[in-house]
Amino acid sequence: MFIKDYIKDIASALKSLATGMKMTGYYFTHHKEIITEQYPDNRDTLVLAERFKGEVVMPHDENNEHACTGCTSCELACPNGSIKIITKFDVDAETGKRKKAIDTWVYHLDLCTMCGLCVEACPTNAIKMAPTFEHSVFDRNKLVKKLNEDGSKVRAGVE
Repeated sequence: MFIKDYIKDIASALKSLATGMKMTGYYFTHHKEIITEQYPDNRDTLVLAERFKGEVVMPHDENNEHACTGCTSCELACPNGSIKIITKFDVDAETGKRKKAIDTWVYHLDLCTMCGLCVEACPTNAIKMAPTFEHSVFDRNKLVKKLNEDGSKVRAGVE
């Protein structure tokens, strides 16, 4: 019984090998069909998948406004601590009430696993994943990014 199963496994492996070699032989003899990306020569024509996740970004509109309220749900959702939100309290000029706002939104790209859990956790859709992938730098400190722009504020109507 053992020897019979052993011979079946060998036959199955040889069949699988022959199938793979048949496909390799086909691509070897049909040179006109390109099956690999010639990166970096094809940067201009490179098309990434729609679901590709490259890095976290915080979009700002033309008035330098964003949708981040500083709730820190993205920071809590991040499994490896690549997000750090430093908040402050602003006083509303009309009502005189203190309101929580972000002071600095720090993103550690070097720690990020591009899982997208922070984007899923954001209740105001203030952050998204951008399709950038070339992040090579010589200084690791350049991978620590401040996502909120200087002088930016929360867009009106976002709570």
